[in-house]
Amino acid sequence: MTRAVVLFTRDLRVHDNAALHAAVDVAAEVVPLFVIDEAVQRRQRSVAREAFLLESLADLRYALRERGGDLVVRRGDPVDESVRLARSGGSDFVFVGADASGYAQRRQQRLERACRSERIELRVENTIAVVPAGKLVPAGRDHYRVFTPYWRRWRETPLPAPLPAPGRVTVPAEIARGGLPSPSRSMRGGERAARRRLDTWSRGGLRKYETARYDLGKDGTSRLSPYLHFGCVSATEVATRAREHGLEAGEFARQLCWRDFYLQLLAANPQTVTEDLHHRNGAWRFDDDRLAAWAEGRTGYPIIDAGMRQLQTEGWMHNRVRLLVGSFLTKTLGIDWRHGARVFFELLVDGDVANNVGNWQWVAGTGVDTRPNRFFNPVVQAKRLDPDGEYVRRHVPELADLTGSSVHEPWRAPHSARAPEYPGRIVDHERRAARA
Repeated sequence: MTRAVVLFTRDLRVHDNAALHAAVDVAAEVVPLFVIDEAVQRRQRSVAREAFLLESLADLRYALRERGGDLVVRRGDPVDESVRLARSGGSDFVFVGADASGYAQRRQQRLERACRSERIELRVENTIAVVPAGKLVPAGRDHYRVFTPYWRRWRETPLPAPLPAPGRVTVPAEIARGGLPSPSRSMRGGERAARRRLDTWSRGGLRKYETARYDLGKDGTSRLSPYLHFGCVSATEVATRAREHGLEAGEFARQLCWRDFYLQLLAANPQTVTEDLHHRNGAWRFDDDRLAAWAEGRTGYPIIDAGMRQLQTEGWMHNRVRLLVGSFLTKTLGIDWRHGARVFFELLVDGDVANNVGNWQWVAGTGVDTRPNRFFNPVVQAKRLDPDGEYVRRHVPELADLTGSSVHEPWRAPHSARAPEYPGRIVDHERRAARA
């Protein structure tokens, strides 16, 4: 009887999962496997992300059980556990999704060598990107470093139809399933929550995104990023929804394209997790007190503090605010982007390596921004993105008594209206920008 192992990584779903679909197509029995990688847990500890992962795994197990199968859970090294299960169960195939980070590429290379030595066929499928890394390349190079020409190619690329979930998954009876820690009661993670969110967004928010995306008070974004990070929903299916609404060249599709752009950039430059893509002129400062004030939302600039406090409490932040707080750290304070990326990765539920590093290097001027000396003025941006101050007052309650846009410049408020518990500015942005 033909058997296959499917190693789930960042594709925790049954709908439009090319690896699971192909395994069910070629094998009578399938072992859906997730390995809790203790090495990754030690290196990339994040309480919020780990909780979301457990919720997503519990939901994946539920979906597989609905189809007669189950999720097999192991702890240890994903390559060792995959090959051990394949060898002990007499599997002919191992299926896995491709990924971009240096760690993921090394894992795939090790898996290829191990499967070859055991005479097991390894098949690598696209389960993470809309357009796989390496599919779109410019003349004379193996990847794009400028977004606009990549975007032109990406939006014209035909999309495959999303694959249906398998009707049945048959798991060998003798395979021990393995236990999962209990997820939280909220169950924010998982494919069912992701698909509900996608359906709601497609019916309402998608068409309004062009005008609502920068209104921080109304929060007009999809909030799909954690689900895309863990693969609870397929990026291809999300892009397909946008195209069905005639928005294949719209701003929402453009954001999906940025995700693929950073994936192909990281796949070709895995060292950029710790190294500059383009070396920056001038030295970074290091100021432990200012770094802590930034991370804790105590800079004295309300829009910056609101963003960092939202990150601390929700594990999420609006993309535009991410750019503002990143610019403030790197350009206004002059602190190395790697410190900011580390804080983000510790706190973000959607802590995606490619997007996190790509965006931090972009805003720091060491990445793919064609204007590396770009500065974001936090007050000007705050008045544009949060004109009534609704977002700031939501996350910085000390300033609740300041009305309208005055909340963005509390240092200009009459003395009687100032909040004594709110910190003063740790730096003068205007002077710093002028010097730079």
